[in-house]
Amino acid sequence: MPFARLATATTPTCHIGLGLAAVGRPGYINLGRDHDLGENRSVETLRTRTHELLDAAYAQGVRYFDVARSYGRSEEFLADWLNARPDIDDIVVGSKWGYTYTAGWTADAETHEVKDHSVQTYERQRAETDALLGDRLDLYQIHSVTPDSPALSDKELHAKLAEAAAQGLTIGFSTSGPDQADTVRAALAVTVDGEPLFRTVQSTYNALETSAAPALAEAHDAGLTVIVKEAMANGRLADPYAPDALKAVAEETSLGCDAVALALVLRQPWAGVVLSGAATVNQLASNLHAAVVDLDEDQLTRLATLVEEPRAYWERRGQLPWH
Repeated sequence: MPFARLATATTPTCHIGLGLAAVGRPGYINLGRDHDLGENRSVETLRTRTHELLDAAYAQGVRYFDVARSYGRSEEFLADWLNARPDIDDIVVGSKWGYTYTAGWTADAETHEVKDHSVQTYERQRAETDALLGDRLDLYQIHSVTPDSPALSDKELHAKLAEAAAQGLTIGFSTSGPDQADTVRAALAVTVDGEPLFRTVQSTYNALETSAAPALAEAHDAGLTVIVKEAMANGRLADPYAPDALKAVAEETSLGCDAVALALVLRQPWAGVVLSGAATVNQLASNLHAAVVDLDEDQLTRLATLVEEPRAYWERRGQLPWH
């Protein structure tokens, strides 16, 4: 399993990965993006920014990189970076299929992505990913599975995914929505020829949305690698948007709200990789300070008051504008 390479890393940031959702396309729902990216969001400008982030992340010990078919040109940007550095062989690359990017490189499209978990979409997007990443791809995940997703019951799709696994590709899934725990448990029951199909799960977990934690612990106990996404709640836990309790704890640690928010996730014993969604090199450096944050019981108690009811959290997320 490719994630074994992360387990042997000795750098303090080995459990923090870098996701390219925020820099692989001109429009995304993260708060503060207008400030982070500015007005020039041409393909070449974001390609350069992505490569700078990848260089900085690799130099500071990050070894997991997360992309997706729907993240604009994220796979292309990562592939370009890898092709220019053929000696790098100690990283893990994960991508996702199931959403098609439809924004046409604009930030104000009416529809930015279209979800479809059919076999036909898998085969089309698998070929597209393979054309860019080839044998550098380690993990392929179904993007944003929910309890009603056909991906949980489509036997033809399961057979296709099992075939890819037999050829050496790790198969996983990501989740979204207020019923993440139900999705995780349903996916744990999916087998092909008596063997579990999925080896990883990528879910939203942060100081505001903790509902998936028990199911993620079960997944970890079942042998899956747990990848945490949206640990910053799409910018809601970063300055200047962070709640007062988080700002107070951050001031006490002399580090940023982002470092504290990520440290809270890194504490979870079931968390294998926690993704940074940094859009700038400075944000990445601040995120990586999470590895040295030491939270005491009083601080943890105060941060626990930030938890929101899952449906309220996801309703708020659904209202975030594409910047």
